[in-house]
Amino acid sequence: MCCDLKRRFLLLYATQKGQAKAIAEEIWQQAGAHGLEADMHCISEMDKYNLETEKDPVVIVISTTGTGDPPDAARKFVKKIQDTTLPPDHFAHLQYGLLGLGDSEYTFFCNGGKTVDRRLQELGAQHFYDTGLADDCVGLELVVDPWIDGLWLALKEAFLLQKEKEGMSSDAVSSSLSAAPHVGHELNLSSEVQNLKLEDERVRSSDVLTQKLVDIHLVAPTRDTEPSLVHSVPPVSQSALSIPALPPEYIEVQFQDTHGKNPHLSSLISEGTAFEVPVTKAVQLTREDAIKTALLLELDIADTVFDYQPGDAFCVICPNNVNEVEELLHILGLSEKGEYFVCVKVKEGTKKKGAAHPQHIPERSTLKFILTWCLEIRAIPKKAFLRALVECTSDVGEKRRLQELCSRQGASDYTRFIRDSNVCLLDLLHAFPSCKPSLNLLIEHLPKLQARSYSVSSSNLYQPGKLCFVFNIVEFPACPARPVSRKGVCTGWLAELVAPLLHPNKNTLDTKGGSSSTEKISIFARPNNNFHLPADPSVPFVMVGPGTGISPFIGFLQHRQKLREEHADWEFGETWLVFGCRHQDRDYLFKQLRCFLENGTLTHLKVCFSRDSSAAEVAPPKYVQDVIRLYAKEIARVLLKERGYFYVCGDKKHMADGVSDAVVDILSMEMEADKLEAMKILAMLREAKRYLQDVWS
Repeated sequence: MCCDLKRRFLLLYATQKGQAKAIAEEIWQQAGAHGLEADMHCISEMDKYNLETEKDPVVIVISTTGTGDPPDAARKFVKKIQDTTLPPDHFAHLQYGLLGLGDSEYTFFCNGGKTVDRRLQELGAQHFYDTGLADDCVGLELVVDPWIDGLWLALKEAFLLQKEKEGMSSDAVSSSLSAAPHVGHELNLSSEVQNLKLEDERVRSSDVLTQKLVDIHLVAPTRDTEPSLVHSVPPVSQSALSIPALPPEYIEVQFQDTHGKNPHLSSLISEGTAFEVPVTKAVQLTREDAIKTALLLELDIADTVFDYQPGDAFCVICPNNVNEVEELLHILGLSEKGEYFVCVKVKEGTKKKGAAHPQHIPERSTLKFILTWCLEIRAIPKKAFLRALVECTSDVGEKRRLQELCSRQGASDYTRFIRDSNVCLLDLLHAFPSCKPSLNLLIEHLPKLQARSYSVSSSNLYQPGKLCFVFNIVEFPACPARPVSRKGVCTGWLAELVAPLLHPNKNTLDTKGGSSSTEKISIFARPNNNFHLPADPSVPFVMVGPGTGISPFIGFLQHRQKLREEHADWEFGETWLVFGCRHQDRDYLFKQLRCFLENGTLTHLKVCFSRDSSAAEVAPPKYVQDVIRLYAKEIARVLLKERGYFYVCGDKKHMADGVSDAVVDILSMEMEADKLEAMKILAMLREAKRYLQDVWS
């Protein structure tokens, strides 16, 4: 009995969109095959575990949300461990291993995991296994899979060490654990993704317990010389495959009658209050021949208690595309049951640990409501979903290819043909027509349809009762793996919704373009605690926002203009705006910026156009980072001498990193310091909340 207890470890997860939970469930599932018992809990369930008295090893899987925050589920936990009165040996008894999830597109990569890891170390906790940081930008599985592989040997050694410390014989636990196969060599995982080295020999006998070896002779070799979503080539096509264990089913679906009402959309959110508000205005800011189409929408919030500050964000509750929902119903053979109410229950006797009714699925609603408002049918299928789809596929060749795509050997094919190609469930069902999944499988594996976040582009002080926002209509062009083009889930829906405002009927007498609109959308607040104007209006600031990144700065300038009108005796600091786009005549989104310049709200307006040709002897700057370099002395003065603020909004990969590099170069040059010193200064500015970013990938 003692040995059984010592084979237990505590498994905690903190998830925002379900990925950390899914990985924790995979660890829980594999644990049994290694002779271990994972006591799994959400990190928020602090009544079910106690780290202060925990004697067994602890494994933590934690994601990152926002611009580097721990997930909502971890907030109370983080607040508790950040108590400054805790002594430095508070967790001296604790042995733990941590797996952080993040996206290197963002500045504070894996910061949720790093925050918890750092604080546990400060309180005396010890690693029994190296921290892993998985990057969603390149594929979480590149770190997650080998990290889990190496976990079992590390746990075994932790148990042996635990026995030695207790002064007891470790023979019993050693023999018990060695009965279960384990990874032959410990993986020394670097905490940085780019340093990760995957070794061929890491696939050991332990894989047999959690993976199924697939017969390589099931399918005749294809003549295609290039791989695709539906075809493989050697070596994958000739390999024995290591595929994930089949996830246990845990949902049961019952169809009922067609009588009743669907729940209100406000019941779909757990964070705050939703408001249904009319769209009163829609303007296309770009010309028809622009590469991207940008729209400005105005919402009427006068009859609500919705409040915001310039720089805040808010969320739009959006549906899936109606045609895609109908298509999915047709493929599933459920077209005639779309209006039937569905009762979703946890399957009796399921083997899934902690199986519960999905919170994002209403207790009672129609099938069409679930597919339209609750499930992200555009989600890129995870490998566990592909593994489950294998069992629903009758064609031998299609079955083999799905197995390849979810296998270790087919990892690069998965990345290329599914992840990078933005393939969704519908694409898979078209590509593999013999695959006929059940409705319960979709509910189990498709994530919650997330509300989409947008930056506010107005000021409540300047336009009381109004909220404006700007967005590009996202386009996903067709590709070999996905032969149809698509628009973004939310931006495509919004564009269709406001089409009558953009192209009013010629017979209408309404010349204001939309004041009579009755179209409504549901929104809820998502305050940004940092991306706001300086509290002291005399402090100067620089705004950098190419393309739709200019959106929050329109609100900044409107707010500043109103303050100047109402407080003529106040001192107002210098303001800079750096804007860039492709073509001056096609996508210069707010040409009225000059009005802010003329009335003194804006001190300096600098613009650049990356695709316009110039006959000037000295070529003008193409990108916002080039503009910043032209005004190096002024930027350095604002940041260093006048303790000003620097705001960046827009694309992370192609712009924000270039801007931060330019600022580092400016600081280095103006301070006559090396680059490392300049990078430290920039880090201090970030820490002081004087270099602020609102970026997306």
